[in-house]
Amino acid sequence: MDKNIFREYDIRGISGKDINEDFAYNLGLAFGTYLKKVNPDAKWVSVGRDGRLSSESLANSVIRGIIGTGINVYDIGLCPTPLQYFSIFHLNLDGGIMVTGSHNPPEYNGFKISVGKDTIFGEKIQELKYIIEEKVFINNKVKGYMEYFEINTAYKDFMKKKFSYLSSNDYRKLKVVIDAGNGTGGIVSPEIIQSMGCEVIQLYCEPDGRFPNHHPDPTVVDYIKDLIHTTIEEKADIGIGYDGDADRIGVIDDNGNIIWGDQLMVILARDILKRLPGSVFIGDVKCSQSVFEDIEKNGGKVIMWKTGHSLVKNKMKEEKAILAGEFSGHIFIADDYFGFDDALYTSFRIIEIMKKTGLNLKKLLSGIPQLHHTPEIRLECEENMKKKIVDRLVDRFRNYISSGQSPFPVKRIYDIDGVRVVFEKGWGLVRTSNTQPVIVMRFEAEDRESLNIYKKFMENELNKCIKFYK
Repeated sequence: MDKNIFREYDIRGISGKDINEDFAYNLGLAFGTYLKKVNPDAKWVSVGRDGRLSSESLANSVIRGIIGTGINVYDIGLCPTPLQYFSIFHLNLDGGIMVTGSHNPPEYNGFKISVGKDTIFGEKIQELKYIIEEKVFINNKVKGYMEYFEINTAYKDFMKKKFSYLSSNDYRKLKVVIDAGNGTGGIVSPEIIQSMGCEVIQLYCEPDGRFPNHHPDPTVVDYIKDLIHTTIEEKADIGIGYDGDADRIGVIDDNGNIIWGDQLMVILARDILKRLPGSVFIGDVKCSQSVFEDIEKNGGKVIMWKTGHSLVKNKMKEEKAILAGEFSGHIFIADDYFGFDDALYTSFRIIEIMKKTGLNLKKLLSGIPQLHHTPEIRLECEENMKKKIVDRLVDRFRNYISSGQSPFPVKRIYDIDGVRVVFEKGWGLVRTSNTQPVIVMRFEAEDRESLNIYKKFMENELNKCIKFYK
């Protein structure tokens, strides 16, 4: 068993190499064992799966393991990840597992794990690893049993009841392009958005674990070219892209411009603050500085936090936050919803705001300064080296701050997740990915020249740390 598959907030690796049916069975045993330890009265969980070629067999094996510990399972089958989370609330379950490789390449797969209504992370993920390694599984003579539950229908019914009022003639009809990237979002989203009084144009909405049209990651420009082209060609009001398991969203405006996840947070936050002034919001370390400033300007309190869906949800709970957003398109809405990352629900809320205000996306973002920025820049790095390299970089910038010897004035650093360095006219971020063997960088500045200067400076500093370990 490769210990590196146990990540910060999920379990993920290459199917057939790092993860197979035997591992999935043992994970089911470990999950049931852990769940009974923290909740002796636990009786029911759900297991869902995405459309990857290995997901069905892995889900079946996980279910066998869980049942072996005396816990009953609702098999909710092929569905988006947010619907597996939804099932826990809808059916009042004790936890669950989603089998998904998310936005990773087709050969990957993994497991997102909930205990109670919270996805677990950090040491709790490591405890599952310990249970598997030591084979300290619960020995329950009375086995659990499995039932099927149609979660897709339940979710669609829930959302139609919530949003179908928008189909009345009181609201203008919107034209919406949906690119599900052959992931699972296409199973439910088009039907719900049509019920909201929208004309829907579908791209790649049939699940296909080979992802034949493009990789399912709407945060990478190369993978949303078809969405951009179709949105412009069809004169649509909005283009919406989902990742492979539909917990991340990408949005295109009517002119073909990308609306990043942190900008979506601005639109949602402005709407919420009209009704709930003083609310608490959370943005991850990759979010634009303009997001934090706009929320504060409109009367909200905003907190910068680590990237990662489980980490953000936990922080939301601690701070009683009403909304959180990540630049990568994970949006968490606790305003009249459950607070987990649901790209489908986010798209419904954005469409609702557009319909109720009569404004397009550009106008909904009026007043946001036009800053220069990079997308996420991903540098491949060996899994066992990436954290060492970034930790060394963090130390270098701490020393720059304490000694005052930085070649550029540094106003402050945030080291909650890698290092975000705030300069006079912008900032740069270097952190490790929690889901891939990758170091992630992102930069933003008031002008293009400053952006390039800060980017080059931090890339040079990173290269020094890389060379140190060679």
